[in-house]
Amino acid sequence: MSVALDHTGPWTVADVLALPEDRTTRYELLGESLVMSPAPGIRHQRASLRLAMALHAAARAAKAPVEVLEAINVILPSGLVVPDLVVADAGATAEDGVSVDADGVQLVIELVSPGNRTVDRKFKPMLYAEAAIPHFWRVDFDPACMLVAYGLDGGRYIERTTALPGTTTRLDAPFLFEIDPGGLARQ
Repeated sequence: MSVALDHTGPWTVADVLALPEDRTTRYELLGESLVMSPAPGIRHQRASLRLAMALHAAARAAKAPVEVLEAINVILPSGLVVPDLVVADAGATAEDGVSVDADGVQLVIELVSPGNRTVDRKFKPMLYAEAAIPHFWRVDFDPACMLVAYGLDGGRYIERTTALPGTTTRLDAPFLFEIDPGGLARQ
């Protein structure tokens, strides 16, 4: 379903959340501007699902009181974003709502899409850091599938670990997690 948007003036979080559900488009509010992105492709979704399942299993093994969610609205002080994956405090997801506040989020993960490279690599991490989300991971597919883990330090993300394909890498935060990103996107 596509939506014709008839809106004047600056957008608000309430305006975006009031839009009808549309599985072909992601709506995000960056400042007062509505940003629309097409739904991700198969490689992206395959990797997202596999990573979500692995994170869920690791969180359960660590008895971490969190929930792993795909493509959920996260409300930031500067707008509303839809990260590819979110690890949120279990208490922050107790209600059956349509969004999670940034203060209940421990980790956001962006899988870099061809049409959103700059937003996924530069702009969104800056917004996540401003919202004080402790951990940010980025999955890049080209030239090969790799995961880069960042931790918040002094209001900015600092690269902590790079997981390369063909090697199992251990990450300690927000809970113990081991990954070889090489298998995330393979059919």
